[in-house]
Amino acid sequence: MLRLDPHPATRLMVWLFVLIVVQTLSGAALLAGAAGACLCGRAVMHRGARLIWRTRWLLLSLFVIFAWATPGDVLWAMPYAPTQEGLHLAWTHLGRLLLVLLTVAAFLEKMSLPDLLTATQTMLAPLRRLGLDPDRGVVRLMLALRYAEDLPRPRDWRALLEVPESLECSTVEIHRRPFSRGDFLLAVLMAVTLIWLGVR
Repeated sequence: MLRLDPHPATRLMVWLFVLIVVQTLSGAALLAGAAGACLCGRAVMHRGARLIWRTRWLLLSLFVIFAWATPGDVLWAMPYAPTQEGLHLAWTHLGRLLLVLLTVAAFLEKMSLPDLLTATQTMLAPLRRLGLDPDRGVVRLMLALRYAEDLPRPRDWRALLEVPESLECSTVEIHRRPFSRGDFLLAVLMAVTLIWLGVR
């Protein structure tokens, strides 16, 4: 019987798979993906809006670079006019980046910290054969995520260099569970889809 609840590592792989597929979308497919992302819920859209606002200058810079630096037919006969090809590339790459930000927001909103640590530890487990310790990476990931979440927005960059007066002890919670047949089936389906996209 197929398990309806996928393994955390499988969910992480699905997220990476979606990020790769987004880079192949354009035109109507990109609009459909954006419309589908808007159906993820109010919490995801709120977090996504915050990510978009934080990257607004990057988005604007990319739009200007693609629209004005891409050779092609100009929109109007004036110096420094954008090109039709440039605007097409600008909107395409901007839409992909916005969809990526919404995908990241959905991942952060739907996946808990213990599940993320479990997924990371599972995917890094093969590195033990190379002499690396994946548990150290999991602990550092937990500390980085908690530091980024609890870090207040400083008024001065020098505040980031200040050492906190006290450090709270934290525990790492990792749920070990085997992969189900559904996890393997989903992994094979994603691999076949990526191969098809690569040879298309």
